[in-house]
Amino acid sequence: MALGDLGDLQPVAQPSTAELIADQLRSAIVRGAIEPGAQLGEAELATRFAVSRGPLREAMQRLVSEGLLYSIRNRGIFVTELTFDDVVDVYNNRRVIEGGALDLVLDGRREQTWQDLGTAIDAMRVAADRGDAAGVSDGDQMFHEILVAGASSPRLIRSARTLLVETRMCLGALHTTYPDLHVQVDEHVALREAIRTAEPDVVRKLLGEHLHDTVDRLRAQGLGGQE
Repeated sequence: MALGDLGDLQPVAQPSTAELIADQLRSAIVRGAIEPGAQLGEAELATRFAVSRGPLREAMQRLVSEGLLYSIRNRGIFVTELTFDDVVDVYNNRRVIEGGALDLVLDGRREQTWQDLGTAIDAMRVAADRGDAAGVSDGDQMFHEILVAGASSPRLIRSARTLLVETRMCLGALHTTYPDLHVQVDEHVALREAIRTAEPDVVRKLLGEHLHDTVDRLRAQGLGGQE
């Protein structure tokens, strides 16, 4: 059977070992299994992952480029510790990235994004009902990942990913800034419904207030004292 000109076909991308290791390290940092300021030992991690040091080093350099790790010459690689100034910067950048994504969602992608966000709302509600603050935070992160994904912009998605991981690092020690987990759920429910039906300016205002209020709650809980 003649296939003709296949010059436009590209190899199917498969995750590299370094990518898989980076994903696991990133997840461990988010969960707090690897604490801020901790040094990453190459020998121990290479043994744990059952890999050579080459892909491990590549994975760690990926996280260095994302700002989740930092390197000190002749000392090693460490998990980044975020100050309150860093927290403010993270949320300022999230307002820009998520606000841009929201503008694209509001331009013809409202209904699909509203439907997709239901998965995150359900996960948050189930976690809140069992008093699982970490589970609610997982659902919160999923909500904002879905919101940005609704813009169908790979570059926005890449930019948002690191900011959302840094957000979880900010919240890691506090678990949640909400005294009642169901309030956190209700806030996201309101934002989801606004995305479906509210005037664009109203939705933008709700998202901005949502992100700004989190910084205020972190300050009230004492994170600002870490400046």
